[in-house]
Amino acid sequence: MNEKNYAVMSEHELREEIAMLKEKSRKAEQLGIINEFAVYERKALMVAAYLVDLDTIIPGEMYRIDGSENEFFQVDYLKGRFAWGHRLGGEKYQEALPVSILSPIKVGK
Repeated sequence: MNEKNYAVMSEHELREEIAMLKEKSRKAEQLGIINEFAVYERKALMVAAYLVDLDTIIPGEMYRIDGSENEFFQVDYLKGRFAWGHRLGGEKYQEALPVSILSPIKVGK
């Protein structure tokens, strides 16, 4: 299997990869292959993480989790393309989220 190294891909190549994965996920969803759909969706999020400027994700800051209306995530530290931290409310267990699903809460940043 020929795995691509996203870290060395150009922005254009990354965007093409995301489009291809989104198309594969759409087809899997239409065919009712839910596990395959989920894999392609997650893979697209990982590729998108390489389009994020890591300097915009600041440890100690709170971010909105994309796709979740009122879920917020406090970043403790970054490791690779993942932000480690915890969600607000509930049990404060640490988890890692791809940086591509975090949006700043503060408008104008």
